[in-house]
Amino acid sequence: MELSSAEAVSTRFLGLTQRSVSEDLGCRRGEFSRKHYGSVELLISSDADGAIQRAGRFRVENGSSDENTGYTPGTWHRTDVHLENPEYYTRWYFKYFLGKVHQNYIGTDSEKNPFFLSVVLSDQNNQRVPQYHSILWRKTGTQKICLPYSPTKTLSVKSILSAMSLEKFEKGPREIFHPDIQKDLLVLEEQEGSVNFKFGVLYAKDGQLTDDEMFSNDDTTGTFSIYTVYQGHEIMFHVSTMLPYSRENKQQVERKRHIGNDIVTIVFQEGEETAPAFKPSMIRSHFTHIFALVRYNKQNDSYRLKIFSEESVPLFGPPLPSPPVFTNHQEFRDFVLVKLINGEKATLETPTFSQKRQRTLDMLIRSLYQDLMPDLHKNMLNRRSFSDVLPDSPKSTRKKEEARQAEFVRLGQALKLKTGVKGDAPTTLATTSFCKKEPWESQSFCSNFPHEVVCADSWGQSLLVSTDAGILLIDDGQTTVQVFDKTLQIKQMHVLEALDYLIARTDKGKDSRLLVFRLSSVQKDIETKQVIRSKYDCRENKLERTKGCHLYAINTHHSSELRIVVAIRNKLLLITKKYNPCNSLTGSSLSLSESPVEEFQYIREICLSDPPVVMTLVDGPTGDSDNMICVAYRHQFDLVNESTGESYRLHHIEANKVNFVAAIDVYEDGEAGLLLCYNYVCQYRKVYPFNGGSPLIQPSAYDFHFSWNQVPYAVVCAFPYILAFTTDSIEIRLVVNGNLVHTAVVPELQLVASRSDIYFKATAAVSGSSHSSSKEMSSRSSPQTPTAYDMLECSLSSSEGEVACKNLYKIPLSNLVGRSIERPLKSPLTPKVVTTPTSSGITSLPVTHSLSLSRMEIKEIANRTRKELLGKLPLFFSVYISYH
Repeated sequence: MELSSAEAVSTRFLGLTQRSVSEDLGCRRGEFSRKHYGSVELLISSDADGAIQRAGRFRVENGSSDENTGYTPGTWHRTDVHLENPEYYTRWYFKYFLGKVHQNYIGTDSEKNPFFLSVVLSDQNNQRVPQYHSILWRKTGTQKICLPYSPTKTLSVKSILSAMSLEKFEKGPREIFHPDIQKDLLVLEEQEGSVNFKFGVLYAKDGQLTDDEMFSNDDTTGTFSIYTVYQGHEIMFHVSTMLPYSRENKQQVERKRHIGNDIVTIVFQEGEETAPAFKPSMIRSHFTHIFALVRYNKQNDSYRLKIFSEESVPLFGPPLPSPPVFTNHQEFRDFVLVKLINGEKATLETPTFSQKRQRTLDMLIRSLYQDLMPDLHKNMLNRRSFSDVLPDSPKSTRKKEEARQAEFVRLGQALKLKTGVKGDAPTTLATTSFCKKEPWESQSFCSNFPHEVVCADSWGQSLLVSTDAGILLIDDGQTTVQVFDKTLQIKQMHVLEALDYLIARTDKGKDSRLLVFRLSSVQKDIETKQVIRSKYDCRENKLERTKGCHLYAINTHHSSELRIVVAIRNKLLLITKKYNPCNSLTGSSLSLSESPVEEFQYIREICLSDPPVVMTLVDGPTGDSDNMICVAYRHQFDLVNESTGESYRLHHIEANKVNFVAAIDVYEDGEAGLLLCYNYVCQYRKVYPFNGGSPLIQPSAYDFHFSWNQVPYAVVCAFPYILAFTTDSIEIRLVVNGNLVHTAVVPELQLVASRSDIYFKATAAVSGSSHSSSKEMSSRSSPQTPTAYDMLECSLSSSEGEVACKNLYKIPLSNLVGRSIERPLKSPLTPKVVTTPTSSGITSLPVTHSLSLSRMEIKEIANRTRKELLGKLPLFFSVYISYH
């Protein structure tokens, strides 16, 4: 392989900024705080005489800014605004099942509770990625998972239920053939919550302290209401001054009847900001859980926002900017609507609503089960494999089955149309996201990459990759440089730029070793075009005692001392870097010609009961005998004291089969915590400091947990997001609550590196047809595709002559963490302007490009026009009206 010139390589390495691994991982794994989402306070309201009327505990969000502090217009620190758990991702039965051939089963679990199972083989977002979508309907709620499709292996109902941790039955599942079952399952899905919303709007004059006073403002009765549509959601506003008014009824019961039954109420308050402010305890309502307090500043045409949430409401985003002041009316409208929609969804998870929903769901399931009981022994097959939709059978039977399926599909399509016309279903609004650049949007890094990737790590703006052809250094638009030949098979690596180290683990078996190279030496070999190294040139780079290692981990978070833990079967070796008062990059006391191996020392050996599958180092609060190692093996996660070797049970997994994914170290307000990822589950466990030699682990299991829709093979944290990588998708959720914000379909996906920027390998289409783009657009307009435009979709058209190729893509860390107020550190990477050479006939990007200038101009004109329209309408409500 031809090397680039020394001058070009030197120029490339000038972009390697000197930053520590703790800075990189500090941004990626981060130190987050739920204080960004407010703090719980006891709020008391009193009458004009000072007598206490009511009190309540509410979480108060004010953007971490004192409400009475002055602010400078235009200093909005924006946060990313996303609908959480959007219906176009969560309403699976409507999206994937209704109107298609699918199977439905009924059964009772070991506790004699009835359940329903729906399974469909669908094409994920028209990307030719067939998957089984499965929904398990139980009285406690619905569980949804995707399972991979294999044309050579049938998938039975029993295996699907086993994947959902339902393995014991009182009565085994039997198939329901009647097409009317679709009506009933659609009703069950609607119990998850309405697609449409009703928000109260209350006008409070300066000095008003009671709801009677607020509801009595403007003694008029209107004949119209305010209505808008936002990303497929119809929203009706119950505006207090437009509702029926009664001179005789001082309490204005007719107005309270509407607004008092809304979960969310917007309060527009007049007066100076120093005046007594609104408190939720001023409103008598057992139903309203969220209040949005809005103040308008005429001097600079800005809005200040404050959110009150009843204590039991789970956290929801987006977090308020600091200060919580908005000078752009369109941005304010988007923020408020998304915040309130997310808030109402979160409220449905409170005990008040979730218990009612579960009772209703339980009643519906039991009623449906009783209705079907007489037919359980008619026209039903016990535990039929899902793949056997049309089993080989006599022609008469096959024709009967085809006729049943035709009627099944006809009824389903009619239901889908009727539900859509009524406005009770998620709609497709592909146009809403064309002008929005999402933080997870990827960039093409290396087109048509021909090698199998084993592992990789970022080196500045470059990527060091272990492949079947050896170790390669790749940079966008540059010639690939071979660093080691294929005799050196590296399975795991870390590039530590600030320490001038490359740490790597060679292939498995007896010859497995941990190697340490000096980065500056590797760089020098590249620049001077010296002979490419092989494994025979690495004898001096082997760390002692590491022969036969199968796994290693390094400390990654805000620690001055580099620690390495090496696993050799069920033994752990703790190795540290020798103390050196001089920085290795500015003047080391050791000569650079000496082997870097001499700079490490063996500390101790720790024995475990089993070989670890996952290891993560957790820094203690003092670093003095309180550092820990999280290990996963068998059916449990344990914490091991680095100093004593004592092991403590962190979490035991109640499942027949466990697939460990990761244990990610995170820090909340300076205290260590772990995200434990296994099977479909991700849960957060706070790890408290050692006390008397033992870590304080809460017996209540976890702070929060959630389930992925597919089993991931890798999980990456990039605050405020957590990303799950599967074989053909990236599922993006929020760390603070686990809520889903985006699912991207990426065929044949392989995560390559994620220490700083996220690199992945995926299939893209090289198509000779000019119709692929039009087909792609039409597929996005289909009611069966998601509302949001999938930024990471790899377009796979059905045109003839297409050739699948593997490309490398990058999601910049600065995009993910750089726009969030939860960012604990400045992003270590400066976005680089990339000019990618285009090849004839090759589509190098499976994602949307950045907006063109003309589209930007169109968006700006549209914004200006909207502002002009807003200025001609009533101030309080103009931000909520939908103009056409």
